[in-house]
Amino acid sequence: MLAVLLAISVRVVMEYERGVVFRLGRVIATRGPGLTFLIPFVDRMVRVSLRTVTMSIPPQDVITKDNVTVKVNAVAYFNVVVPLLSVTAVEDHVVATSQIAQTTLRSILGQVNLDDLLIDRDSINQRLQSVIDEITSAWGVKVTLVEVKDVELPDTMRRAMARQAEAERDRRAKVIHAAGEFEAADNLGRAAQVLEQHPAAMQLRVLSTMAELTSERSSTLIFPLPVELLRLVDTLQAKLSGTPADTPVRSESPSRADGFGHPIFDQKETHDNRTLRTAGK
Repeated sequence: MLAVLLAISVRVVMEYERGVVFRLGRVIATRGPGLTFLIPFVDRMVRVSLRTVTMSIPPQDVITKDNVTVKVNAVAYFNVVVPLLSVTAVEDHVVATSQIAQTTLRSILGQVNLDDLLIDRDSINQRLQSVIDEITSAWGVKVTLVEVKDVELPDTMRRAMARQAEAERDRRAKVIHAAGEFEAADNLGRAAQVLEQHPAAMQLRVLSTMAELTSERSSTLIFPLPVELLRLVDTLQAKLSGTPADTPVRSESPSRADGFGHPIFDQKETHDNRTLRTAGK
């Protein structure tokens, strides 16, 4: 009989546990880890774990502030800090924390827009943690962290967001391309000024371009002809014919006839014709 009574009265509390002892229905103490002696048939001990509990919040259908229906699930981390309250203030602190986490998740996410939910997760997680912890502190439970795990969007919303992202990327690509064209035009303008001041540089550039083209295996032959050579040929031809290079060419086809049927040619009198006529007089 003594051995049986001794076995009933001795309890071992683990390091991560605390024992709340009731004597005839009244709380008398909270026992720490180690051996604990109870009065048989008089005392009763309830074990409470102090380890952090990882609780998955089931997916919740939430309507955001901008009237978009999404399905959100989250995870919460909490632990018991006051074993006496977790036993006497609430029936099951794990179930109670799970229910209040689900309610708070729907309430908080219904006050934010969809863009904030997708971008500003940190502030939303902090709000969830502070609201849930404020309620569960009366139960001796400390909520350390709440994280939104996944946000499931409708297919129509996903396609709309994909089109928006594509349009935004196209806009940035066009802006970058326009900026590149502007810089290229500016650099080409400055290069043209340098080439105009140094004609020999233009010849070097032409030779460099020819070297680049001839490095590839091709049957195309490029022979650059300077524009100055063409101008020289025009000047020599004008001197040999005795007609200035800028003299307008007379039309040989009659434009109209006089009263006797003779053709009349239209000829614009130039400055050189007036000079020759004045010299003849």
